[in-house]
Amino acid sequence: MTSRYKDPSLKLFSLNSNHKLAEDIAAHIGTPLGKCSVNTFSDGEIQINIEESIRGCDVYVIQSTSAPVNQHLMEVLIMIDALKRASARSINIVMPYYGYARQDRKARSREPITAKLVADLLETAGADRVITLDLHAPQIQAFFDIPIDHLQAVGLLSDYFASKQLEDIVVVSPDHGGVTRARKMADRLKAPIGIIDKRRPRPNVAEVMNIVGNIEGRTAILIDDIIDTAGTITLAANALIENGAKEVYACCTHPVLSGPAIERIDNSAIKELVVTNTITLPSEKNIEKITQLSVAPLIGEALIRVHEQQSVSSLFD
Repeated sequence: MTSRYKDPSLKLFSLNSNHKLAEDIAAHIGTPLGKCSVNTFSDGEIQINIEESIRGCDVYVIQSTSAPVNQHLMEVLIMIDALKRASARSINIVMPYYGYARQDRKARSREPITAKLVADLLETAGADRVITLDLHAPQIQAFFDIPIDHLQAVGLLSDYFASKQLEDIVVVSPDHGGVTRARKMADRLKAPIGIIDKRRPRPNVAEVMNIVGNIEGRTAILIDDIIDTAGTITLAANALIENGAKEVYACCTHPVLSGPAIERIDNSAIKELVVTNTITLPSEKNIEKITQLSVAPLIGEALIRVHEQQSVSSLFD
C-alpha cells in the first residue's frame, strides 16, 4: 500500500478528461483526490463545485484537453476561477495533453495561433503554473508568462522497447519536424536514425516518400508526439516495409486516434503501436495492436518535485 504523502497542503483534483490517470497519480503520490463535482446544465453550461476547503493550499488540477476538447477546456477554466475564489495559495494545471497545440504559428494568411490563445486563457483565468507532457512544439513554452514544466515521455517509451530486446533497431522520424524526438530515442537505444522525407508533387497527387538512412533488414521504430487520423504513421510504416525493413513498431505520447485511425492502424504494417495514457482510450479503440503505458509515475514524481521546490529537469538525466 502506498504511504500517505505527509504535506496536507498539496491538494489534487481531477476533472472529467482522464479520471483513471488522476487516480493513478494520486496513488503514486500517496494522497487522495480532492472532492469536487462537475455537472452540466440542460443548455450545456458547466457547473463546478469544490466540496472541501482548499484555503491556503497548493492545488494541482489534472485535465487533458482531449476530445471533446472545448468541453474539457471550459471545465479547467471554470475550475481555475473556482479555486481562485476559494483562496487557493497556488493553482497548478496538470495538462498531460495540451490541445490546440498544432496551431502554433501562422502557416497561412489570416490564421489564428490557438496554442497561444489557450495559454492566454489559462493565465487570465488565474493559473500559476502549467505542467504538461510532450508539447507538439517545444517553443509553445514561450507563449506562457508563468512557469511551465515540460515533461517528456521518450524515456518511458525507450525503456519499453529496450525491455523487448529487439535486434538491429533503427529509430525513424515520420517527418523532418520530429528528428529531435527520434534522436533522443535513438541515443537511449544506441541505435541509428532514419527520416522519412515526404512531398506532394502537386495537389491531389499521392505523397512520394523517400527514406533517408539505412533500414534494409532492420527493425524500425517510428516515433511521433501525436497520432490523430494515423494517415502519416501508417503510410510511413508501409513505406518502410516496402523498402526492406524487417518489421515496424510505432509509438507516440498522445493517442488522439480520431476518425479512421483505428482501422488504418489495424490494416497497416505496424506490428505494435505503443502509446501512453495522457488521453483515455475507450474500449473500442483499445485494439490488440495497441499497448498503453502509464505516465502516472512520471507526472506524480514531477508534482512532488514541484511542490517541494526540487529540480524537475533531473528526471530526464
